[in-house]
Amino acid sequence: MRESFIPSTPYARLIAGERGVPLSDAVPTGRFGAVRARDIPEAPTGTGDRATPLARRMAQALGVELSAVRGSGHREKILKRDVLAAQAAPAPAAPDSQAPAGGERRERLAGMRGVVARRMSRAHAEIPPVTHTVKADVTELEAARRRLGENGARYSVNDFVLMAVAKALDTHREMLVSIDGEEVIYKDRINLGMAVALDAGLIVPVLRDADRLTLPELSAAARDLAVRAREGKLLPDEYKGNTFTVTNLGMFGVESFTPIINQPDAAILGVCCIEDVLCLAEGTVCVRRMMRTSVTYDHRLLDGATVARFQKEVKRLLENPIEIVL
Repeated sequence: MRESFIPSTPYARLIAGERGVPLSDAVPTGRFGAVRARDIPEAPTGTGDRATPLARRMAQALGVELSAVRGSGHREKILKRDVLAAQAAPAPAAPDSQAPAGGERRERLAGMRGVVARRMSRAHAEIPPVTHTVKADVTELEAARRRLGENGARYSVNDFVLMAVAKALDTHREMLVSIDGEEVIYKDRINLGMAVALDAGLIVPVLRDADRLTLPELSAAARDLAVRAREGKLLPDEYKGNTFTVTNLGMFGVESFTPIINQPDAAILGVCCIEDVLCLAEGTVCVRRMMRTSVTYDHRLLDGATVARFQKEVKRLLENPIEIVL
């Protein structure tokens, strides 16, 4: 049977169609009982319409289902704080009757972990990756770091790596590309993504225009982003817009690994641990401090020689820390 005709203005019908709201659910306030556009927001709507634009963007980025979020705003409007609270809340435990034998526990792959899983699966499925691994002698870098520390300037090894990468990208801007369908996008800004591990997953805050920062400025910005990432206080724009990413597993003793590209970047540099290595210098056996870096890149956009030249420059800078500091 044909649905009964409901008097309404053209704009009201347009708004109702965009929001998926049946006109029959609206309370008409127009002349002769017509539904007007102003009536549509008062009709029962989907969860997305109960959230502020910022809350919707944050929910999409963090993988939070808005249907499971209770709003604390006016008329249960979902706000930013509600999304953050839902993301931080532990997943509800399954009833005992459904618990598998042997003490296993199951949780839905959701929240930040769900976002990471989807992004990594997409990157691995879409990108033909290649990884280069290079060793750098960081003996002098560690010595320079100690000397700076004695003068009150405390930097991490990762600060030096980030600075070296920013400087190397400045001279090898061909690394700053991404792909969009059949088009290659050439980026003009060095925005370094900095992978930060959280209990719930992985987040990549962005150091914008890293090539324009001094080492003290970069170190302070990196520390601030890492702290606020772990506290869940990053703004949505602070983990978007990366053009190259650095991920560091060296503090865990990892000797080598193959990082997965953080789209839309074309490459990612992984930092490994520092090891004592016996070397022969001018006929004398000595101990040097060596660190590997592994660059994974999208072979659709970058060739091996291009990446090798970039990685060679990173190695040169790490082995000549004075050029990183200045």
